[in-house]
Amino acid sequence: MRPLILLAASILGLLSCELESAAGTESSFRIATFSADITVPIGHRSMGIIPKKTDRLLDPLYAHGLVLLSDALPVVIVALDYCEVRNGAYQEWRQALATAAGTTVPRVLVCSLHQHDAPVVDTQAEEFLSSVGLGGEMCDVEFHRATVTRVAQALQDSLETAVTVTHFGIGQAKVEKIASTRRVVRSDGRVNYDRGSNSGSNPIYQEAAEGDIDPWLKTLSFWNGDEAVVALSSYAVHPMSYYGRGEISADFVGMARDRRQRDDFSVKQIYVSGCSGDVTAGKYNDGSPSNRPVLADRLYQGMRRAWEETVRVPLKQFEFRHTPLELEFHEGEEFTEQAMLQVLRDPAADISERILAAMGLSSLSRIQAGHTIDFPCLDFGEAQVLLFPGEAFVGYQLLAQKIGHSSFVQCIGYGECWPGYIPTRAAFEEEFGHGWRWVAPGAEARIQAVLEDLLLPE
Repeated sequence: MRPLILLAASILGLLSCELESAAGTESSFRIATFSADITVPIGHRSMGIIPKKTDRLLDPLYAHGLVLLSDALPVVIVALDYCEVRNGAYQEWRQALATAAGTTVPRVLVCSLHQHDAPVVDTQAEEFLSSVGLGGEMCDVEFHRATVTRVAQALQDSLETAVTVTHFGIGQAKVEKIASTRRVVRSDGRVNYDRGSNSGSNPIYQEAAEGDIDPWLKTLSFWNGDEAVVALSSYAVHPMSYYGRGEISADFVGMARDRRQRDDFSVKQIYVSGCSGDVTAGKYNDGSPSNRPVLADRLYQGMRRAWEETVRVPLKQFEFRHTPLELEFHEGEEFTEQAMLQVLRDPAADISERILAAMGLSSLSRIQAGHTIDFPCLDFGEAQVLLFPGEAFVGYQLLAQKIGHSSFVQCIGYGECWPGYIPTRAAFEEEFGHGWRWVAPGAEARIQAVLEDLLLPE
């Protein structure tokens, strides 16, 4: 590791990178894939705070995952059709799946896709809400734990049918007319981050440039000789066309994934959202239900083209690395423990504000207890997979690709989601503000140090 990087990481208290390699003949590697229905019951609240609770099922929510088996401990990747999983709930997912796979917790990569017509799960926040008579308002803890058990069983069952893999594949393609940055410069020079997911009906947001996005959809695949086994696709965009109307839905990303699966049922399709805290479909989406299949088709076409561009590489070894990331809690006075408790306990406060206060208290308590965020990297040489926390801005994905410039770097967003939005330094300087941000300024330097540690090992 370069001396300056080592010094920066040491100063920030981040350098604790653990590494384990797996090597052997091509037949030493196997992959198991699994799925399970994780649809919440009718009456469950979506996105944690949406006022209208669900009253109908539009399409089911799923967990899709894979287990990479070798002469080292297994590595698990699981993608949930949930808005977010945070704090204690995130730990419960990882622990149960680690036990089922026979591995350690750091080697379990759990992410949410972040659809808004899906739940936010935070068991500690629910404890705070229960303490003021609001238990069950954010999420159904009993259902959550039953779901974790069911998915863990699906994982464990899948190990019996693991398939030999000899190659991995890398492919990418540009996606047309989906992503656009939230950041818009108005005619008077003012900057705002208000281009939301369905703001395309506003001419200002429709006509503004796409801005800083990552247009590339990436697909990492695993093969047994000439036969594909599983494809892991990622794209950086908020996965919403419309939401908040009482439906349960995996939205357009679920539609695209399901259509791609129907192309060939022998190849397991897993989709994950990239770093897309500041990327939405707002320029190209007016929020009408008729536009959802349009966005789904554009994403599907990107997945199909990335598959056509796939190049296979012999799978002979890989390294798993992870390092702890410490992020500081929100700096605002309204995010102090006392201020959040006051909102939580105020019966006159809006229910969404009380839920947000409980979420903040849950995150603050985790930090005070010394819990850090695991930041993992799965390195195949020609390709790396990274799991980012929260709603990391796309700038972090672009930064990771710059640091790993000679490789195919696939970035997954929405791992441990307690930070909410994780703006870049530039966005903080432009006073990015949102009630879904629990992290303080200074995150970029810390994340960059971790990325350099993971992508530029000794």
